[in-house]
Amino acid sequence: QVQLVESGGGAVQAGGSLRLSCAASGSVTSINNMAWYRRAPGNEHQLVALLGVGGSTQYEASVKGRFTISRDTAKNTVDLQMSSLKPEDTAVYYCNTWPPTSAYWGQGTQVTVSS
Repeated sequence: QVQLVESGGGAVQAGGSLRLSCAASGSVTSINNMAWYRRAPGNEHQLVALLGVGGSTQYEASVKGRFTISRDTAKNTVDLQMSSLKPEDTAVYYCNTWPPTSAYWGQGTQVTVSS
């Protein structure tokens, strides 16, 4: 059973950067596709970035060029480097498989970007 724990969120001003990390209790290397999602109040989970087992990446259009997803097999984490943050990036960020596995949703980590 894999348990995912997100960390690294915080409050920053527009234009700032944050690095989110997703730590897994089990091996994420056995999972083909890992992803970061975000959920703003009143909205559903939105796919932000996807990392395939072969290293391929996909990004939601609004974060392309600003966010980078990566996997650290030594640390068993999947990270999301976020730069040039905008107020509309404010949300709770979660990691999960893609497609998402309901049992893997964790508490997420809050990202708040002020203008």
